[in-house]
Amino acid sequence: MYRHFVFDIDGTLIDTERTGVLSLVKTVRELLGVEIPYEEAYGYFGIPSAKVAPLLGYADAERFGARWEENFVELMHLMKPFEGVEEVLAAVKSAGRTTGCVTSRNRYELEKDVHMRGLMKYIDHVVCAEDSEEHKPSPAPMLAYMAKAGGASPAECIYIGDTMHDFQCADGAGCDFALADWQGRGLQGIPSRYHFTSVREILDLL
Repeated sequence: MYRHFVFDIDGTLIDTERTGVLSLVKTVRELLGVEIPYEEAYGYFGIPSAKVAPLLGYADAERFGARWEENFVELMHLMKPFEGVEEVLAAVKSAGRTTGCVTSRNRYELEKDVHMRGLMKYIDHVVCAEDSEEHKPSPAPMLAYMAKAGGASPAECIYIGDTMHDFQCADGAGCDFALADWQGRGLQGIPSRYHFTSVREILDLL
């Protein structure tokens, strides 16, 4: 039985794909002067901005991250929670389980999100980018969650996310992983103990 239900945010609780991808496309256009296609930009979705800059060949990761953050906030009106998210979080809490979020967002981005603001009453522990020295795909963020949760064991935790980096973070920490495939993208080569195509399927784990 899982005592800790830990969620990624972007692409798992909140539909941020268009905001994240289009803000990256805009940032690359502004700082590198090139146009990258949507699907190519999607490949960087869920990776901390400090890591994306060097991957794209831009040396000033701090400037890149700051501009991407500005563009992300500008396009936040495109975001919305996935259908059923609040209902499922409420049910998990009602069942007496502990809930958490492990995200690549920094706290500024989290606090700016009005949708997450409404869901925080269901979340017990949050790990943001500032809370671990290493980030996904490193297991460090999940290990930070377990420490915050009072020394939770890996066997007690299920991490629910939508990217290969989410899987690697969970697997490296010894936790089971559930793939959140709300967008119908299929497995995408991502290993998982569970493959969910509907948010409400999470309730099967209670």
